[in-house]
Amino acid sequence: MNALEITGVSKYYGDYPALRDVGFAVEPGTTVALLGRNGAGKTTLLRIIAGLSKPTEGTVKIHGSDTRLEITRRKIGVLGHGISLYDELSAIENLILFGRLYDLENPRKRAEEWLERTGLARVRDGLVREFSRGMRQRLAVARAFLHEPEVLLFDEPFTALDDRAIAVLQTLLRDAHYAGRTIVMSTHQLREALEIATHVTLIQRGRVAYAGVRQQEMVDDPGWLYRTYGEG
Repeated sequence: MNALEITGVSKYYGDYPALRDVGFAVEPGTTVALLGRNGAGKTTLLRIIAGLSKPTEGTVKIHGSDTRLEITRRKIGVLGHGISLYDELSAIENLILFGRLYDLENPRKRAEEWLERTGLARVRDGLVREFSRGMRQRLAVARAFLHEPEVLLFDEPFTALDDRAIAVLQTLLRDAHYAGRTIVMSTHQLREALEIATHVTLIQRGRVAYAGVRQQEMVDDPGWLYRTYGEG
């Protein structure tokens, strides 16, 4: 069974087609780089996969189940443009809260583990509103991984991270891949994404221009994909 199966997905805002007949499947344990220029439809597609938006047409299933079902959404970890943290709570309070929402057996222990892994243990009791953008982003990464989801969805995860934080995130993504988790990652950071991706999906004006195995040419020259499959 596929980890993710997208069939005939279209999304219209009025008469504007943000997505048009998008379809592809993702096998378990795959890391997909979801690429495309600004406005191509990447964020719209990720929101639909996450069950946060309803497609106008088509279906999305995670391990055979509708993504809008609560039991299915618990299998998904999401890091989007909106970091979605509580500013007036501390770092550890944020993670404990989300851990309880996911019904984790020991949310405090899991929170402490992820603060350590993301380099935030020393500021565990600091209020999130006092954090830098990069620190907030790392805490959001910890929140996305906290409940050990089967499918991880990332929308521009490298944005606002410094070099150290990028290295931390790349390590976490590799660890998740080796653990057999499925990752779909939208990003403009082509080189970083292609280094860890096993597959690539290129979206052009709401349609799939390429979906398949990451090729060595893409790693050696990130612009190759756009020149070969893009619209110029």
